[in-house]
Amino acid sequence: MRTPRALTALWIGVVGVLLIIEIAQITRFFTLPIQSALANPLVFISALVFTTVLALVGAIFIGIYISHRILSSGGFTPFEEEMLKMRSEVRELARTVRSLSTRTDEPAEAPREERP
Repeated sequence: MRTPRALTALWIGVVGVLLIIEIAQITRFFTLPIQSALANPLVFISALVFTTVLALVGAIFIGIYISHRILSSGGFTPFEEEMLKMRSEVRELARTVRSLSTRTDEPAEAPREERP
């Protein structure tokens, strides 16, 4: 599945805005009111919790994406290969049994004797 161009452009835009904000912080073009956030423990703890939750969700999605990419490109697992091999063997045996049953000259049941 390919990523749509609009989604890629959106993520590039988000990263660009964050990069601009970071450069503005470093050059002291503007500063965020950090002292007010540190002075209020409720704001500080909620910011930490919010950041932690976002980091965990992002890590989970990245882990799912990476594991999917690793496992999907490998082909069949050894168990699946063995099951496919057994399936072909069962089909071959079924064909053999069918061909043997059509070649027999004897009837399947003995003829019944009629009673007077």
